[in-house]
Amino acid sequence: MSEDCIFCQIVAGDIPGRTVYEDDTVLAFLDANPLSPGHTLVIPKAHHERLNDTPADVASAVMSTLHELVPAVESAVDAPASTVAFNNGEVAGQEVPHVHGHIIPRFEDDGGRPIHVLVNDRPDISDDELDDIENDIVAEQA
Repeated sequence: MSEDCIFCQIVAGDIPGRTVYEDDTVLAFLDANPLSPGHTLVIPKAHHERLNDTPADVASAVMSTLHELVPAVESAVDAPASTVAFNNGEVAGQEVPHVHGHIIPRFEDDGGRPIHVLVNDRPDISDDELDDIENDIVAEQA
């Protein structure tokens, strides 16, 4: 737990939250500043700032909970779709430094946009550069 983390304070019960799911590892609650009705956050109860810092078993529990909650959230607000996303680090837009997945119900003509519009200036990457990046990612896992 991190005393200055708002999500840790919700886990501890120091700040109220509208809990929609809870087990020993994961907590899910409605976002206090929703982008749409039903906007839900799914977090590990233990404090981990980024996915990179999260143990595999905990990350798996978060993803499993997302998998279970997406249809429930969509059904509850009669949404035909949802955007499920993580902002991983401050530069990526992560405002609370505690891992959290978003379930954002989507509706026809909601003004939302697809994930591919997050970046305005897409890089022009050659096939050789893509090959190098592929090899570097594989090497990082060794």
